Amino acid sequence: MSAAESISFARGAPSLDIIAVDELRAAAARALEQDPAGAFAYGTSAGYPPLVEWIAEKHGLAPENVVATNGSMQADAFLFRHLLEAGDQVVIEAPSYDRTLLSLRDMGADIVPVELESDGIDVEALERTLRDGARPKLAHIIPNFHNPAGCTLALEKRRRLLELADHYDFILFEDDPYVELRFDGEGLPTMLSLDESERVVYASSFSKTVCPGIRVGYLAGPEKTIAAVRRMATNTYISPSMVSQAIVAEFSRSGAIDGSIETVKRALRERRDALAGALERELPDARFVLPEGGYFLWVDLPEGTDGDALFEAAKEQGLVFVKGTDFLLEGGESSLRIAYSGVGTEDIEEGVKRLAAAYAQVGEKSASSV
Repeated sequence: MSAAESISFARGAPSLDIIAVDELRAAAARALEQDPAGAFAYGTSAGYPPLVEWIAEKHGLAPENVVATNGSMQADAFLFRHLLEAGDQVVIEAPSYDRTLLSLRDMGADIVPVELESDGIDVEALERTLRDGARPKLAHIIPNFHNPAGCTLALEKRRRLLELADHYDFILFEDDPYVELRFDGEGLPTMLSLDESERVVYASSFSKTVCPGIRVGYLAGPEKTIAAVRRMATNTYISPSMVSQAIVAEFSRSGAIDGSIETVKRALRERRDALAGALERELPDARFVLPEGGYFLWVDLPEGTDGDALFEAAKEQGLVFVKGTDFLLEGGESSLRIAYSGVGTEDIEEGVKRLAAAYAQVGEKSASSV
């Protein structure tokens, strides 16, 4: 690869070569042939009924506890609009997904960041914050293969969060789009499945398991909350895309999704291993938690590293990534997120070499200015 060709570590999406294009095309043909009336009509705000039923069965719920939306970000937006008003406190992880931060800021929420550890949110720090008087309406938690941090929430922390939500009367928003993409270790139960007090609203997405362009996500949770979101959806767009949801329903119910997930997981494991190995060889100053699944790896460089300068130097090398500061209200200047999902192993190796060259360049400039 020539230096002129750019490599992106920025976009959290699978590359086309690991998407089940042929199977998805066949599922689309079957869906539109079998149920043209359902696929081509407006439908209801709850979503395409066979898909809603499939999701509900997957989670051991009634269909009334599920709403399928135009992507999970739409689901998030509906939930925030339903539960929150300007000034309401919301607990987030630090770092957290940048789009969630943007949404909450735009709503005027009082954001309470709690640091992440290698096994998820620092529950003891959260408990201290609550004892000191914080009264959130909502805690936003990304439990599996965190975006951007790559970590997974430990089982004991999941249970403790449920206890805290019950005791301090707040909703746990379990934002879980990467759950199916585990390629190492043992799977953990969702907080939704452990919830006995209707404290959890769960979100996930088919963008990561079918394809990003399908734009189908969902919420699952207490019937009263889901009913309110369905009313909001009616007033927003009458119904989500029945065509997209019919395709996802057929892809899922036929079992094609299982093969698709396995293909993606094999590729992600290979890419993660290539990334970790390249970082250890080329950039030994990098510190990171090795993800057990998902798309992302968070890199901490030595304190004092100028992340803005590194970003610009990397661009000159033909590499883009996302700066750590994008995922935090404060801090992150010496950190970055690498998405390994959309690049093959050869590009990962080359990309890390470019990152290391940019890091060396920034270090030389810093040393010369002292």
